[in-house]
Amino acid sequence: MKCILVANRGEIACRILRTCKRLGLETVAVHSEADAGALHVELADRAVAIGGSAPAESYLTGDKIIAAARESGADAVHPGYGFLSENENFARSVIAAGLTWIGPDPKSIEDMGDKERARLLAKSAGVPVLPGSARFGPGDTEGMEAAAAEVGYPLLVKASAGGGGIGMRVVYKPEDLRAAVDSTQSMASRAFGDSTIYFERYIAEARHVEVQVFGFGEGHAIHLYERDCSIQRRFQKIVEETLAPRLTPETLDAMYRAATALCRQERYRGLGTTEFVFDSETGRFYFLEMNTRIQVEHPVTEMVTGRDLVEMQIALASRHSSLPGQKDIGVSGHSIECRLYAERPAKGFLPAPGVLTRFDVPASGACVRIDTGVRSGDRITHFYDPMIAKVIVRGIDRGAAIERMLATLGTIRIEGVETNLAFLQRVISHPAFRSGDVCTSFVERYKKDLLG
Repeated sequence: MKCILVANRGEIACRILRTCKRLGLETVAVHSEADAGALHVELADRAVAIGGSAPAESYLTGDKIIAAARESGADAVHPGYGFLSENENFARSVIAAGLTWIGPDPKSIEDMGDKERARLLAKSAGVPVLPGSARFGPGDTEGMEAAAAEVGYPLLVKASAGGGGIGMRVVYKPEDLRAAVDSTQSMASRAFGDSTIYFERYIAEARHVEVQVFGFGEGHAIHLYERDCSIQRRFQKIVEETLAPRLTPETLDAMYRAATALCRQERYRGLGTTEFVFDSETGRFYFLEMNTRIQVEHPVTEMVTGRDLVEMQIALASRHSSLPGQKDIGVSGHSIECRLYAERPAKGFLPAPGVLTRFDVPASGACVRIDTGVRSGDRITHFYDPMIAKVIVRGIDRGAAIERMLATLGTIRIEGVETNLAFLQRVISHPAFRSGDVCTSFVERYKKDLLG
């Protein structure tokens, strides 16, 4: 492997490119019309235009991306997260084109992307699973009400093809089901090119805890500890941390064992994340899904383990033998990540596109890391997720990490667009967060305090 094409944009493309540079690998960026002058294009050795600004005209067009790899001389493709990262057909096309796919086997992507199949596989691996339904495609309404009734209300309507909480809706009563389905299908179609949905039981007093896993294939897998992702708005994560506060060692050990058991059964090969919902009332946890890609929140794991997860992906795809075993994975300190968005928290977190006339952040170092795909003068457009940056810190313990995060957020200066910066500061400084009393309803519960 000599030259990697990054089939993505924004901060994750920049993050992957930096590891490739450190490893001495050549890089290729792809870009839409809107991203012609983007930071990830500047960082790559070569760049190829792949179409219009809308994702469906560029970043979701696999044939254009493969053509760009051939044109540029790339011999490998890293998909990042989102877009085509969990599209098994794209992965198969990359492999069929004679390129190295830096991701899990297409079969695993397909198995875990089919949420119904993923739940069955989790059950057979001995992993507890929430009640859920079969999938429903566009126009497929037969049996929908009966399936929802069997799952039980309240329930979640979820997109089968993607993650990130995109399009997810809570339904409390049967008469609201169809509207929620229509909304989720519409958003899923735009984000993932697939409007298939399914239903899942909704737990009100929940925490979202995930385990970072790495599979070597042939039934061998390790974990790199957990991340708590309970602080969310509109079912999308905004604050993540590791290690998870206020969970017992017994519960965490059970999560590690469940996550790696599923990987072993699947003969999973590559980086992945097994996501669980933890019921705070009963102390039990349940399998939600497995994401067969790198996660947005992976930097907190890197900060406490000292491992570069992208480098591990590349090493596995290159069939290097110098990969760590479980005994080699240690953890030191505590890390927190905040997602900085161009959005209006007081108006339902609506995106706030515009030009970043000023964007000043501290330099990244051993205990502070800023992952971004923009700089001063760049435009946050309505075509893509309005994330400006991820702010990641590490402290000797959780209290120290909280103080460092507050100090770091306080140094950031942004002009030209509205952001959630003040909102994030209120979250991190809130007494409930400081005490580790986190849950997926945190923002709703404390919205008077958080929205100012």
